Amino acid sequence: MEKEVRPERPAESDGTAHLFRALGKMIKVLRERAGMSQRELAVATHCGEDLISAMERGVRTPQPEFLALADDVLGAGGLLRATIGEVREALARARTRHPEWYRGYANLEAAASQLYVYSNQAVPGLLQTEAYARAIFAQRRPLLSEETIEKRVADRLDRQKIFEPWPSPTFHFILDESVLMRPIGGRDVLEEQLRRLLHIGHLRTVQLQVVPLDRIEQPSIDGPFTLVTPRGKQQLAYLEIHGNPKLITEPEEVRVLAVRYGIMQSVALAPGESMAAIEKMLGER
Repeated sequence: MEKEVRPERPAESDGTAHLFRALGKMIKVLRERAGMSQRELAVATHCGEDLISAMERGVRTPQPEFLALADDVLGAGGLLRATIGEVREALARARTRHPEWYRGYANLEAAASQLYVYSNQAVPGLLQTEAYARAIFAQRRPLLSEETIEKRVADRLDRQKIFEPWPSPTFHFILDESVLMRPIGGRDVLEEQLRRLLHIGHLRTVQLQVVPLDRIEQPSIDGPFTLVTPRGKQQLAYLEIHGNPKLITEPEEVRVLAVRYGIMQSVALAPGESMAAIEKMLGER
């Protein structure tokens, strides 16, 4: 099996991982004491159920805003609020935790003001649920070790913090309909993933469009790509094929992909129609 070699995470070397695991256990105990399910806590704190699960297991970092709100919702009497200072300090020491070859793009993504993502193979990492991400990495060939799978799942979920700040970057996603039909991880995993897409697709900063299978025109049959605009800088493009990344900075090459993306927007269903199509797949329409 392939074992990823990389430096220790800051959380591993400075002990903050223990803080987040302990905090996750504390949130779980408080939630169960309050008689709430993970879904009920997610609704009350305006976040996803998968995020609550990840925080309770210590693979996602509870943000200070969440801790303040959860303290009130769970009747913690200031217990969670008391940890906010330590959490802020730990976050300030955090560094990007991705494989070395990916870190350049991950830094650009984290500093982006705009992201445009097209995929015709799988749900993009920023939109994946924990179960879907784990299924993706478990199917990777050559096989990854269990330790590497868990690290990569945690890192992928950590990237999704980009949706949380305000003001947030603006996001646009175009997914081929085949992506929404492919039951990676099984039907239950796919259903959870589709519900995640509905949740993200209704955020004010996000537009999500679906390209139906019956469209005659498909200008990006070559595969997925991302257009990223770092704050104060020109737009760049990122491709990744069979684990081989390519960051495109040449303006003319970026322009070609931007034009393709624009055509894909016109070919795809409108955002509202796309949400309705996903709801139909879930049997909600």
